[in-house]
Amino acid sequence: MTSVKQSERSSLRVMGLAGFASMASMRMCDPMLVVLGQEFQVSTGEASRVVSAFAVAYGVLQLFYGPLGDRFGKLRVVSLAVLACAVFSAITSMASDLTLLVVMRAFMGAAAAGIIPLSMAWIGDQVAYDRRQETLAKLMGYTVTGMMAGLWFGGFAAEHLGWRSAFAAVSALFAIAAFMLWRKLRHLPAPTAAAGASSFIAYFASTLQMLRVPRVRQVLTVTAIEGALVFGAMAFIPTHLHQQFGMSVVFAGSVMMLYGVGGLFYSQLARRWLGWLGGERGLVKTGTASIVLGLLLLAWAHQPVWGMLGCLATGFGFYMLHNTLQVQATQMAPASRGTAVTLFACLLFFGQSSGVLLMAASVDRGWLPAAFSLAALGVAGLGLAISRLVGKH
Repeated sequence: MTSVKQSERSSLRVMGLAGFASMASMRMCDPMLVVLGQEFQVSTGEASRVVSAFAVAYGVLQLFYGPLGDRFGKLRVVSLAVLACAVFSAITSMASDLTLLVVMRAFMGAAAAGIIPLSMAWIGDQVAYDRRQETLAKLMGYTVTGMMAGLWFGGFAAEHLGWRSAFAAVSALFAIAAFMLWRKLRHLPAPTAAAGASSFIAYFASTLQMLRVPRVRQVLTVTAIEGALVFGAMAFIPTHLHQQFGMSVVFAGSVMMLYGVGGLFYSQLARRWLGWLGGERGLVKTGTASIVLGLLLLAWAHQPVWGMLGCLATGFGFYMLHNTLQVQATQMAPASRGTAVTLFACLLFFGQSSGVLLMAASVDRGWLPAAFSLAALGVAGLGLAISRLVGKH
């Protein structure tokens, strides 16, 4: 039993490193948008295509990683995805124009799509439900730290080292994670034969069957809305900090790290928060209130300290709310958990890409405060819906 737990912890650490690199690569373009717009002589809204391209590709590829993870083993598929990320990140660092940069970001999103969702599904397979909230929170600790590092280093590299250096550094990090996963996989059984077309047909038939279940549709719907409202706003918070408070690109990325600090404050005490707040419905209500407060502070405050507090509150609330939805996703279809979790991620990032596109129209018109306020109103309604959904569990 002890050796099993040690193996579980070891696998979680390796997947945590891969998740760290994945989130760093996903978020490090956020503080670069102003610099990228200046370098390629486009508006900040147009430069945001590097964010939406990643999100769209990330979402679409979930439909394929699900059956691959269920068929060939989740760790094995994660290892190949990590290796692909190392390659595409290196190529991205050499992009010569914005179009090529957007295309390569899409390839990076396609590769990264197989890392965090399949890691979540692996936890769902290996960890009992009563420990799953805590274990998913540990994985979240890695990903939140990666997000913080990406936000800071993206801004720092763009202003002092050149944005290309950020992608080169992340490529090296992915390569290390790929090597560690390869070492672990040497001790696992050999893979089965490759899945044929009939397997994918069966997968899509199974997916359609899964979507007929009301609870699955409910979880996926609120997840897509969450992605549009919170992730869509998040992509432009560094730009807003730069415009609203006159912060430098580096300082805006550094302040945005407080978003991740808020997430860590939740994730490191996940079990205690669950007890303190009286269960999952308490988490949802507190998380929703914190997001609404944070977005409104960001929208209308004029002192930098209030903007910093807004980042902290939004991050704390988002991860409290989102981790609860992740737990629901791992349980909505236990027989096909890999497929269910990747569908969850698919809808999350489709929502994000939609939110980014809507916010992009706002940033070039100077409407970000109003857009953040509308997002806060939407989150308030979303929290009520999720609270009812969790109460039915």
